[in-house]
Amino acid sequence: MSDLTPQSETPTPTTDKITQAARETIYLCNFRVSVDGEWLCLRELNDISLTPDPEPDPIAIERLNLMNMAKLSIKGLIESALNLGRTLDSDYAPLQQFFVVMEHCLKHGLKTKKTFLGQNKSFWGALELVEKLTPEAGEITASVKDLPGLKTPLGRGRAWLRLALMQKKLSDYMKTIINRKDLLSEFYEPNALMMEEEGAVIAGLLVGLNVIDANLCMKGEDLDSQVGVIDFSMYLKDGGHSSKSAEGDGQITAILDQKNYVEELNRHLSASVNNLQAKVDALEKSNTKLTEELAVANNRIITLQEDVERVKEESSYQLESRKVSVGSRADGPALAETRKQLKEETLLRLDVEKELEVQIGMKQEMEMSMKMLEKDICEKQDALVELRQQLEDLRAINQQLSHKSQSADAGSRQKSEAIARLEEKINQMSGTIKQLETR
Repeated sequence: MSDLTPQSETPTPTTDKITQAARETIYLCNFRVSVDGEWLCLRELNDISLTPDPEPDPIAIERLNLMNMAKLSIKGLIESALNLGRTLDSDYAPLQQFFVVMEHCLKHGLKTKKTFLGQNKSFWGALELVEKLTPEAGEITASVKDLPGLKTPLGRGRAWLRLALMQKKLSDYMKTIINRKDLLSEFYEPNALMMEEEGAVIAGLLVGLNVIDANLCMKGEDLDSQVGVIDFSMYLKDGGHSSKSAEGDGQITAILDQKNYVEELNRHLSASVNNLQAKVDALEKSNTKLTEELAVANNRIITLQEDVERVKEESSYQLESRKVSVGSRADGPALAETRKQLKEETLLRLDVEKELEVQIGMKQEMEMSMKMLEKDICEKQDALVELRQQLEDLRAINQQLSHKSQSADAGSRQKSEAIARLEEKINQMSGTIKQLETR
């Protein structure tokens, strides 16, 4: 990367155009921003050979610079947040820089609106479009309007960005408004970042922020009067450090990715185990209920069988007594009455036998369902045992990855200490050389 040389103080037509187009920004229009790996590279346009276009479009350079800055800011924020391993707050420096970069992206190419208080340029009007296009964003807009202490549209826009990030919907909302350029044209110039392809690229990059957990308190924060200045020192490349620690950082990143994947798989397996356990509990309750119903049915069958035997005995006794009475008497009306009673007893016996058959069929069906339930429970228990074994294996893998991550961190610290010692020796040698030159 070439050195950052100061700009010429003599005004030229090109610098006048750049100053006029970026009067309220710090986009470094005389420099082209590029990404070297994960670092920011700035090269002065005078050092770059531009034979096809000797005078590049400053607005296009601004859009490219802002897109590269957003890319670096988002990548640095995600990596630092994953290494930190906790919920981010308002004082976290990479998060503050991300909001500053997003603010500059939203301010690029804004149209100036005249009001009775003077001219006004704010991206709050464009953000209010999200509520019309996505009804679920109305909660954020209402919360912003209810926040005490916000007096300017700029402060409300900053609060909206923070709430959307905490809701993990910032990427979705940005894609929603970028896809409606017919509505955005009311607020932005045709060559603004939000109207061009760079805006869609930034909206796609914002999807990665969904892995970050942030808890931002905005009640005591003065969002109206904050000065949004991009700190380029966080992204400028240090050649010696990056070349020596790139391999260690790559290993740490790979280990962290594996660890995150294993943890996610672990959560899915835990959820599956819980669901299967709930199903097993429900089947056990159903099994218990069916067992009780089967016992009641068995008792009912036994009772009906006893009733059938008793009816048979009574019928036999009455038949014998009637035969005796018929032999001793030759009375016609008594015989008819006896036959009527015999017919009633026979019908009653048939009804009892039918009910007994029905109860026996129900008993067989319940026994069959009990066997099927027992088979299903055995299968579920086998699956549960297998899932628990997989869970234990994953926990062991997770522990191994944690040990690898710790060892990689230790190696990185040792490399950093060695680099610091080498830099100290270089400084000492430089001082010695200066002393020798002086002598």
